[in-house]
Amino acid sequence: MPALSIVIRSHNDRIFIERILDGLRRQTRTDFEVIFCDDNSTDGTAEVIAKWPDALQLPPEEGGYVPGKVLNRAVRAARGDIVVFNNADAIITHDQWLANLTRPFDDPAVAATFARQDPRPDAWPMVQRDHARAFGDGCIAAGWRHFFSLASAAARRHLLLEQPFDERLQYSEDIEWSWRLKHQGWKMFYAPDAVVEHSHNYEPAALWKRFYNEGLADAHIFCDSPNLLRASRRWLAETARDYAFCLRQGSWGGLLSAPAYRFRQKFAHYCGLRDFAQGKAAARRG
Repeated sequence: MPALSIVIRSHNDRIFIERILDGLRRQTRTDFEVIFCDDNSTDGTAEVIAKWPDALQLPPEEGGYVPGKVLNRAVRAARGDIVVFNNADAIITHDQWLANLTRPFDDPAVAATFARQDPRPDAWPMVQRDHARAFGDGCIAAGWRHFFSLASAAARRHLLLEQPFDERLQYSEDIEWSWRLKHQGWKMFYAPDAVVEHSHNYEPAALWKRFYNEGLADAHIFCDSPNLLRASRRWLAETARDYAFCLRQGSWGGLLSAPAYRFRQKFAHYCGLRDFAQGKAAARRG
């Protein structure tokens, strides 16, 4: 039986998938199976992953893609004691990624680990700064209420079976799961020496969608409430930090784009919190 099961979720990731598979072939740890969860790709991704020998390929979920359902089904199909999750666009950059990501499980108190995500070479300045704060040496994120990312991560299978991902969430299912386990005393371990290349330059509509849905999820997970003044302060603070970063980096384009980018990000998140609260209020009245 393999010690590790690697779950790769994909959807039209043809430009990345071959680099992902090359990265897996180069790993110093080889005691793993691969489970592919492709969501109806039409760009050739499915044809590439079909060539991986002995891989388990799970068919798309009926009724549309729901992250928790896809992940829970993959966990049930896995045979390894540790389940490793790596998105099909999170490029594995060195041959010790898997070893470094899974080594912390020598500590029986560790429930899950997550990798460092370096931004892509074409990442916008705001994206670069967000990654530097969230990842890097981990010092900044360690002071946040909670941080975890399943884009490249690993977890104990028995915990995933006992306490599966929430299948009601369309976003932040990894945050909800790790927050739940953390409150039970389990450790979430950041592995900065397990590195992938992963970032997104979200265009306006995609940026709004992501952070609106993260607002809905944060209201569900943390019981956060909407506060327009707080959102405005965060917009101004983040924009100021972006300006300082852009000036240090000489990224003049970021000086122009940062205010609108951060406004859309923070206001979308506020709207998600607001709409969740209004939905709960309407449900109580009904």
